[in-house]
Order: sequence, then structure tokens, then C-alpha cells
Amino acid sequence: VQLVESGGDWVQPGGSLTLSCAASGFTIRRYSMYWARQAPGKGLEWVSTINFAGHTAYAMSLRGRSTISRDNTKNILYLQLNSLTPEDTATYYCAKDDTEYRTGQFSEGFSRGQGTQVTVSS
Repeated sequence: VQLVESGGDWVQPGGSLTLSCAASGFTIRRYSMYWARQAPGKGLEWVSTINFAGHTAYAMSLRGRSTISRDNTKNILYLQLNSLTPEDTATYYCAKDDTEYRTGQFSEGFSRGQGTQVTVSS
């Protein structure tokens, strides 16, 4: 199992980014996939979920400003971030549920990538 995030960058407040997570060693459409983030000096925070059926969920902090999606043919997970604020500055991680065809909750114990850095400042 390998997860490789990319797309993080420095953006000004109000900007947008699309993060990608290239998955290998498994088929993402069979698993619930997650995005989580860790801000400097803080713990890991769940951001979004797309389950095996394609249903999505978002943390209140990013609801209405983010969209999770996946490309089953390319085996890539995405997170579109809009109207970014300095409070969104964090390392963003994608993670894979442990069990096929399960809709559960994000766990810090799930396999995740090395992360991609998003910095929002003027």
C-alpha cells in the first residue's frame, strides 16, 4: 500500500488548491478514503471522507469550502479547497480505511501518505 500526496502550495487568503493522492497496491473504490490535516503544534484533524459507495462527508471547518472526489480509473483521490484562510495552514494527509466496503470513522492508525504542505498567508 502506498499513498503519495501532492498539490500543496503557498496561497494567499481566498485562494484555492486541489490536492491529489495517488494510491497504489489497492483499489481506492473498494475503501473509504479520508483526508486529514495537522496544523503546526496541533493534533491530526479529520477533514473529509468519501466512502466506497461515493458518499461524502466533511468536517464543519471545511464544509462548503471543500470537495472530495476520486478518479477510479487513475486510482487517485482529490481534495479541492476553496476560500482558504490562514487557519487552513497545515500538512494534509490522505488515508485509507483498513477494511474493504466499510463506512467508518477516520482513525489515526489508518495507513496514510507523507503529506503535502498547504500554507495560506498574505
